[in-house]
Amino acid sequence: MNKNQINRLNDLIEDTYGTPEALAQQLDLTVEMLFYLEDNAFTKREVQNVVAALRDVVGVLRE
Repeated sequence: MNKNQINRLNDLIEDTYGTPEALAQQLDLTVEMLFYLEDNAFTKREVQNVVAALRDVVGVLRE
């Protein structure tokens, strides 16, 4: 990420969620919601890839 992106992410976290942990919790909930998609909306692999990406972001935010 470049400096501008980092600043924007920091502003988003502060203004919308308050803390990185609060955003991480929201993203974690999003991950859980993905497991309840309608059948055949996406392939299982597509959903797993999205979940893995979101979990990676959650991990970075929690560091």
